[in-house]
Amino acid sequence: MITREKLDTLYDLYNHREFVHPDPLEFLYAYSDPCEREVVGLIASSLAYGRVVQILKSVSSILEKMHPSPRSFLMDCSRKKLFECLSGFRHRFTTGDEMASMLLGAKHVIEKFGSLHDCFIAGFNNDDTVLPALSAFVNELKSVAQKTKNSLLPSPDKGSACKRMNLFLRWMIRKDRVDPGGWNGVSPSRLVIPLDTHMHRICLGLNMTHRKQSDMSTAVEITKVFREIDPKDPVRYDFALTRLGIRKDADPESFLRNW
Repeated sequence: MITREKLDTLYDLYNHREFVHPDPLEFLYAYSDPCEREVVGLIASSLAYGRVVQILKSVSSILEKMHPSPRSFLMDCSRKKLFECLSGFRHRFTTGDEMASMLLGAKHVIEKFGSLHDCFIAGFNNDDTVLPALSAFVNELKSVAQKTKNSLLPSPDKGSACKRMNLFLRWMIRKDRVDPGGWNGVSPSRLVIPLDTHMHRICLGLNMTHRKQSDMSTAVEITKVFREIDPKDPVRYDFALTRLGIRKDADPESFLRNW
């Protein structure tokens, strides 16, 4: 039986910054200003798929071009320069044009609302979850795109689990020893679990879901179970649980057998 006590034991074990590397979350720690951190977080989370070594390399290559202020670089960069700057970039199936298009959308959002945070808040109406606001946020990011399809900008309206976007929201809305926070105005209680294959497999093993698809319906179902355990912070255990599938010194099979 899943209990808060057992989850808290795992949280206390792994929810420390010493266990973050290798994880794209670590890039956010270099930025104390939330306005910088949100730009870095959007980039880092959008590339959080595939081999972690390549993820870190890809994120680093973009942030090096934007050093020392990713936000200032973005706001001072013309459309032409942005696409030229990222023309040679590729991360698995993500192209430089897709990344440039997303960043162009981020620039548009900042110019229109003042920050990515303020854009998200504008779409949040104290809903049960962040999903309606996330849909509005993604639509704003896409609004100046040359193409409507962009693998970096999935929408919950289409049924996608939106793992990377929900990961971004976890980083920016939660604040503890691992998640740096920076976005106020949205309660962590509204977050949805960033569902990937690691988390899906673990939650299947814990009988938190019987759904086989790693889609938004499954993410919402799993989040509801976590919300019963911790109504104020249902995504609290995400980092610790995913260490089971990432760290070489972890034994997820033993954990599930002995749960």
